[in-house]
Amino acid sequence: MLDKNSKIYVAGHRGLVGSAIWNNLLSRGYVNLVGRTHKELDLLDAVAVKRFFDEEQPNAVILAAAHVGGIMANLRYRADFIYENLQIQQNVIGEAWKHGVKRLLFLGSTCIYPREAPQPMTEDVLLTSPLEYTNEPYAIAKIAGLKMCESFNLQYGTNYIAVMPTNLYGPNDNFHLENSHVLPAMIRKIHLAKCLNEEDWQAVRKDLNLRPVEGVDGNASEKEITDILAKYGISAEKVTLWGTGAPMREFLWSEEMADASVHVLLNVDFKDTYDTDSKEIRNCHINVGTGKEVSIREVAEMIVNEIGFKGELHWDSTKPDGTMRKLTDVSKLHALGWRHKIEIDEGVHRLYQWYLKGICINHI
Repeated sequence: MLDKNSKIYVAGHRGLVGSAIWNNLLSRGYVNLVGRTHKELDLLDAVAVKRFFDEEQPNAVILAAAHVGGIMANLRYRADFIYENLQIQQNVIGEAWKHGVKRLLFLGSTCIYPREAPQPMTEDVLLTSPLEYTNEPYAIAKIAGLKMCESFNLQYGTNYIAVMPTNLYGPNDNFHLENSHVLPAMIRKIHLAKCLNEEDWQAVRKDLNLRPVEGVDGNASEKEITDILAKYGISAEKVTLWGTGAPMREFLWSEEMADASVHVLLNVDFKDTYDTDSKEIRNCHINVGTGKEVSIREVAEMIVNEIGFKGELHWDSTKPDGTMRKLTDVSKLHALGWRHKIEIDEGVHRLYQWYLKGICINHI
């Protein structure tokens, strides 16, 4: 097991989950942490990754770095999603093994499961039928990652555990309109629509200065701003969201994902992740979620109420919905000693407050 002096490398320590894992480890007294920004270490560069492991010699690795995005990005950049994620995994997991790292945590995604998987999804439905088309390249990369962990454990006796989180949201989320996930995207769209509705141009300009949209920032004219926001379905009168709003989704607060991840890293061994009586050892990964679901429409209405937008919500049914249900069975996680505490309504409130605080801090 890891002691408090163990050197732990957190790949992706600035991201949504990586930053939360970093803080969770610190709060538990693990202070010998190593992180590198993308500028400092390009995980696509095999030579640079090898050099990093040569120099740092970590005792444990958490692989939270990945190329991620929402439906639009997954459709548009299919090659990037499979190539970059495979390359990151190959480099980090491979060098971890070559450098004698015995304990590694790999973060995947529940999009690894088939499009028509029985609900709720147990770990054993992996590879039983076709994947959702929109994110198939990303899902295949993540499946390869968890199978790498499984295979190294079986061949070399390592403890490389793969966790598959459901939809995550929380501090340090990505709010860029072009490529963010559904919940932060809805929060930002509805926030901007409220500002337009109230003719609060100062708030609109602050927001765009912090996160420009296609090069349009707060210094642009009102027409330029309204035109670019309209492209993303944002106006003073209404917000138009993709799809029908009917898909059901499970959401987990990112700091709780971090707590679950650290719990698994510190307390779970490979032998705990499968039935020891089974002739074939597979599907050793662990679902991480709440086991509860809510419709996209319900979440959108929750956000409207939280933000106080007085306009209308519209749905563009010509745009894809994605998978209709993606509910995880979290029985294995519960048996391993971890359960969530933060429900979606509290999480939406927390995330909007964090978003507002970020705008204010950056524009004092």
